[in-house]
Amino acid sequence: MARGLLMLPHYSAQSHLIRTGLSSPSKSFTKFHTFSIPKKSTYVRLLCSYSFNLQDDSTELSNYKETFSNRMAMAGLKPHHRIAVGVSGGPDSMALCLLAADWKTNGLNAASRRNKDSIDGLLAIIVDHGLRPESKDEAEIVQRRVLDMGIRCEIAHCKWTDGKPKLGHLQEAARDMRYEKLQNVCIQHHIGVLLIAHHADDQAELFILRLSRNSGVLGLAGMALTTQLFDDKSSNSILLVRPLLDFSKQDLYKICEEGKQEWVEDPTNQKTIFARNRIRMALGNHSSSIFKSELQAIISSCRMTRVYVDHICCTLLNQVVTVMPEGYAVIDLGTLNPSKVPDICLSKFITLLLQFISQRQRPVRGSAQKLLLDYIRTLPCKSCFTAAGCYLCPSPGSKGTKLLICYSVNSTSPTKMESFYISNNEKVNISSELNQIIENGKLHLNKMFLNINPSDVPFINTKSSESILTEAKHVKIISDSTFETISSLQNTEHEKFIKNEILSDQGSRKVVESSGVDELREGQIGHFMGRFLVSWEFVASSGSGCGQYTVMGMRHMVDDDWLYLSMISKSENLWSDFVKNSAREALRVLKSIPVAARRSLPVIVNPENQILSMPNVGFSICGCLKVSVKFSPRVPLGGGYSSFL
Repeated sequence: MARGLLMLPHYSAQSHLIRTGLSSPSKSFTKFHTFSIPKKSTYVRLLCSYSFNLQDDSTELSNYKETFSNRMAMAGLKPHHRIAVGVSGGPDSMALCLLAADWKTNGLNAASRRNKDSIDGLLAIIVDHGLRPESKDEAEIVQRRVLDMGIRCEIAHCKWTDGKPKLGHLQEAARDMRYEKLQNVCIQHHIGVLLIAHHADDQAELFILRLSRNSGVLGLAGMALTTQLFDDKSSNSILLVRPLLDFSKQDLYKICEEGKQEWVEDPTNQKTIFARNRIRMALGNHSSSIFKSELQAIISSCRMTRVYVDHICCTLLNQVVTVMPEGYAVIDLGTLNPSKVPDICLSKFITLLLQFISQRQRPVRGSAQKLLLDYIRTLPCKSCFTAAGCYLCPSPGSKGTKLLICYSVNSTSPTKMESFYISNNEKVNISSELNQIIENGKLHLNKMFLNINPSDVPFINTKSSESILTEAKHVKIISDSTFETISSLQNTEHEKFIKNEILSDQGSRKVVESSGVDELREGQIGHFMGRFLVSWEFVASSGSGCGQYTVMGMRHMVDDDWLYLSMISKSENLWSDFVKNSAREALRVLKSIPVAARRSLPVIVNPENQILSMPNVGFSICGCLKVSVKFSPRVPLGGGYSSFL
């Protein structure tokens, strides 16, 4: 599953909700129910509720509803849009269900109705990971409670075909499986938007976690309001929206209490083997409202910086980049003037381009990133560079003033020659409504950016997590005491990370070897390496023998292929005039395509690996074979991949 960061607005942590959520209201358990589970089970999930001594409940609830509505609008959403809600049964997701139902029906009383029609355009999805014997029963209990709110609800059950994940990778594997299931259900129901209940406390935990891993300001900005998920097996995407990022955990407890809604508490959240649990407990020991508000303030400043950087990158992509239909990009270095672009903006700009051309997730980091920035800033460009699955070189005839970024089929990193197949009558398209939602969100972003003074954007020139904390203290975003507390939390978790949690990339990632040739049947659409949409068909009977094939193969072009075309074009008797003319025209077209860009073009072969077509250059072995090819990367330019999920 690919994840693309949408450049939508983020908002100040100095909100009413953050401030009120920092208090510790008087609370007590009013209900405490255990699930019926096998005797051998170690952990018991509990249904419970809190009772708060609230003052002026109606005013506070009204503020919650108004803030939720504003965040939905910032994401480009309106009540008539079809949306899904990811539900775990905890207070976070149950509060999200209540707010979403109210937003849809304009009244919390509608969310608690029974024996009535479900709310139009709202679907709750529960993912049963199947990692514990009692998980199925728990999911069904949560489902009944969601149905009682008037929300349609489905349970998606997980199957671990390769065996259940090991403890060290459990949370990561469960998260990936959860998003895969959520996305699949959304696509099945033609729903383009998925709400997730991440909140301000989650953001604080992620900040400390990233800080302990020496993340830069873009990583410390944490989770975005919106993230676009791109399906690995179809051309569809969904928009992940987090409308609760300004709500504290205590706010969500209050919402559940006001809605008379019970929730599930999962005792496994107390297991300190997981870094997030440790950080959550450590943050819980610092109950000072000043500390919590300043922690949210520094996160908000990081998010403002990311919004500014994203906007600069969007502008640069529109001004200096040309994407060619053969699948490579051209950068006008003269217009870009890279020496004048701040490191953080130039790094993000080139990362977006590399990820777009390669359709791979991991950006360039560390010393390789510095080498790449030095390479981009060397004018005129006279050398070549390989990074992140891409090959960079001067554009022919430009005298080094333009730079090519091409897909590198010879990259040393693991490569998958991947294709997915969709029958034309099975293709699901939910992009029309989704595109409008995204455009609505971009309008909010543009309005927000107009109010940002570049001189007020913090952390643009910071180089490390330590310098970000120091700068935040210097400009009075955080006090000395908060600086010391955050640094202590960072160092403590960093030491545990070094001792216990370093896992090699090779051990944590599945490496898929290149399959060489991928098969594609007539009438199917193949997404070749996530970059080219390819299909083929026979338009007439022929005596050439091509019509005997029901399956074709796809591979990328190699140097011998254009030598093969040259041989055909010069042949006297071996080939028909149609084939020789097709080869000559293909050679003419090839001359306009840089050699570095040719190697990623798809080639259609028969089961014996004999060339039948090179569709990008118009070559075909017979007139009855019609091949369609279009450069259509799964993740669009500017979407990029996100490590912020």
